[in-house]
Parts: sequence; C-alpha cells; structure tokens
Amino acid sequence: MRVILMTGKGGVGKTSVAAATGLRCAELGHKTLVLSTDPAHSLADSFDMELGHDPRQVRPNLWGAELDALMELEGNWGAVKRYITQVLQARGLEGVEAEELAILPGMDEIFSLVRMKRHYDEGEFDVLIIDSAPTGTALRLLSLPEVAGWYMRRFYKPLQAVSAALRPLVEPFFRPIAGFSLPDQQVMEAPYEFYQQIEELEKVLTNNVLTSVRLVTNPEKMVIKESLRAHAYLSLYNVATDMVVANRIIPDTVTDPFFQRWKENQQQYRQEIQDNFRPLPIKEVPLYSEEMCGLDALDRLKETLYADEDPSQVYYKETTLRVVQEQNQYSLEVYLPGIPKNKVELSKTGDELNIRIGNHRRNLVLPQALAALQPAGAKMEEDYLKIRFAQSV
Repeated sequence: MRVILMTGKGGVGKTSVAAATGLRCAELGHKTLVLSTDPAHSLADSFDMELGHDPRQVRPNLWGAELDALMELEGNWGAVKRYITQVLQARGLEGVEAEELAILPGMDEIFSLVRMKRHYDEGEFDVLIIDSAPTGTALRLLSLPEVAGWYMRRFYKPLQAVSAALRPLVEPFFRPIAGFSLPDQQVMEAPYEFYQQIEELEKVLTNNVLTSVRLVTNPEKMVIKESLRAHAYLSLYNVATDMVVANRIIPDTVTDPFFQRWKENQQQYRQEIQDNFRPLPIKEVPLYSEEMCGLDALDRLKETLYADEDPSQVYYKETTLRVVQEQNQYSLEVYLPGIPKNKVELSKTGDELNIRIGNHRRNLVLPQALAALQPAGAKMEEDYLKIRFAQSV
C-alpha cells in the first residue's frame, strides 16, 4: 500500500489537494481511500457528498471516509474507558460527567493513527491518502510512538508486572475501602496492545518507499515559515517529504489594480518557496475563480496538479537520518532543512540521544555502535545536522 499524508497550516487547501489526488489515483485504476483525520472534517464538503466513519464510494476505485474518534475509542479503548468511568463514579462524579472525563485529551488524535494502521494491515486499498490535521497536531502524532515507547519501557511494563502479582492479594481489601476494583488483565493489557500497534505503524511512516508527506502551503510569510518548520520537524521524526504544493497563486490574467500588491508579494514568496524547499519538487496551483467544492471543481484541480502523472509515485526520496563512519569515527546526520545550529539542543541519556528544536523533541534510540559513545560536537552542513561521536574521557 502507498500512504500519502497531506498536511499544512489550517486553511491552505490541503483537503482539496488530498481529494484531487485521490481522484487522479482512482482514474489510473488504483483502488484509493481518502481518509480525513482532521478533527474539523471538510472532506465531505470537498466531495460535496455525505461521508461517515466507514468508507463510502465516491467514484469507481475511489472511497472517502471521515474518522469518528468516538467509535475508534470505543473499539480500541473501551475497557480502559469503562474502568476510568467506574473510578470517577466511585469518587462522586455523576454518570455523564464521569464518562466525559474518561476520554483523555488528545485521544481523538491518537486513534487516527490506529485507523491508518488497520487500513494498512487489511491491504484492501492500493493507495491511502490521509487528509491530516493541521501541521502542529500532525507533528504531535508523529512523536507519539517514541513518547509512548519511553513510558512503556520505564513505567508501564514494571507497573503491569506488579499489578498482576498483587491484585489477587489486595483486591479483597481494596474494593470495600476504595469503592472500585483494581484494574483487571484486560484493562492492563489494552495500553500495551495499543502501543504495539503504534510502534508497528512507525515502521510504515518512516519507510520513504511506502510513505510520503506532501506539504501544502500558500505564498504568504507566516504560512511559509510554518511549512519550513514542519519540513524540519518531519525530518526530525524520520518521515520523508516528497513534494510541496504552493496553492492559491493569483494568475497573471488578473489585472485589477487592487491585486497588484498581492501579486508582487506572491512573486517574492514564490521565489522563497523555490529557494527554501529545493530540491523537493514544487507544484504551483492558481487561485481559482470558484471554490473547490464538488467533483467538477476537483477534476480541474486534479488536471492542474498532475496532468498525465501518477500521484502515487514517490516524487523525491529524502534521506532524513543516516549514520556515517569515517576513519573509525562515527557521526549521526539528521536532515533539518532551514534550522540554524543555535536552535538545536542535544543531550544523551543511556542509549538515547535527545534532540530538541523549540517545543519539539525526539528521543533517538542509538544503534549499538553509537550507544557507548558520547556526542563530541555538532555542525550544520548542507541542511544536515552532523553530530560527531567519540569515546568518553
């Protein structure tokens, strides 16, 4: 299965691009699903038809769906939710309040990953196009496998073992006092089973032959800056970007003086997009005179974007992470386009290298050759952060 994730700042037109990409893939005979995981769904509006949690056929070879986070939560997290509800009710909360509080913040975002993994495992479709959440939310999702792995290794597995051993001894005394039972085996196993699914999905997301991100941007200062940050952060999480779509460019046919300043600014920003994202391929899409709503409008967008191309191809193979050995010395190279060295913080704990850029952090589990060494210097060179490792003194 080919997986294509469309992301970008809210309002740049990523849903329209995702829908048009799906139309072209289906036209070429690829069995295609366009899945919206954005909490504020607009895929149904783009196709101008009703969509639900389960895939609905839009055209031959093309299906669309909008994730229902509550249905995913019940199917994957129901036992845990019911247990948390029981605990809250025992502490005096009413039924509805307890049920609402049992759904932890961010769970809707998390279960979009589970849905992606299920479609990948089932293999029913040739191409899976994800109309993802805006960049900030999407990047938090990409960091989830590493964050979850850290908690599982350090806290959850030891706690699970202790709970299994003590439950038969403590339960007879615990329930009369607390008003609720200790978590049973089903409740204790659910988080680890969920983590295993996320860990397997990470292998799919970081395989640049199977999975690519396509950044949708507009020729505007703030949007370009967010797109550049997103590109760097995607590289930090070892997820490859294979294309940038510059959307809503005012056509030359527009000669009204009102738009002259806009066109001049866009010309400058179009050049910035070319300079900053090179060597990624960049496709430009004009600002249409109508809204991108309905299949006829999406067909025009599809032709502009791809013409006779196959959108399921990998347009550019980006190497985001590599280990280099030179004269018995090792260095780790991380592709961080547009990020100055003084914005990067490095630290090492055990066999993990912690890389922080702003409020994004990645914990890299180092290969054995590097785990026993210490970072001995770093430099930025051709958009790669090159971290040198040496024996500790």
